[in-house]
Amino acid sequence: MKSRPVVMERFSTVHTSFVVNFIFTNNITILMGDSGTGKTAAFSFIREGMAINPQIICLDYFDYQKNIKEILNQVNGKLIVIDNADILLNDDTRKYISQDDKNQYLLIGRNPKNLFATKENLFELVSKKVGERTEFTIQEYI
Repeated sequence: MKSRPVVMERFSTVHTSFVVNFIFTNNITILMGDSGTGKTAAFSFIREGMAINPQIICLDYFDYQKNIKEILNQVNGKLIVIDNADILLNDDTRKYISQDDKNQYLLIGRNPKNLFATKENLFELVSKKVGERTEFTIQEYI
C-alpha cells in the first residue's frame, strides 16, 4: 500500500551527537531491523521532538495497558510514532491503522502483519558518521 504522507514528508532533529533525518514517502512507514541498530534510540530522539512539535505523538511499551486504538481514533493530523509496535498493536488496531487516512504512522518493529503493507512501506535504519555526529536516516528495506 503506497500513499503519500498526510502530515509531514520530513522529520529532522539534533540530539547532542546524533542527528535524525527521516524522509517519508508513505503514510505508513514500518521501520524494521535487527536489535541494537538504533531504532529505539531514534524513537527517543523523536519523542523529545514531540515536546516542541504538536504534530507528533509517541507511544511505546509504557502504553501497553492503554487502549491504543481508542487513542488513535481521537487524534487527527498527527505523525504517530510507535516503538515496539509488534507488542503494542493487536490485529484490530493494525487494521485500523491500515485504513486511517487522517494520521501518518511510523511503526518501529519487526512484524508488518495485518497492515496491508507492501515493499514500499518497509524501511530500515541507517546510521553513518558525519564529522563528530552520527546521522540516522531510513532507506528501503531490502
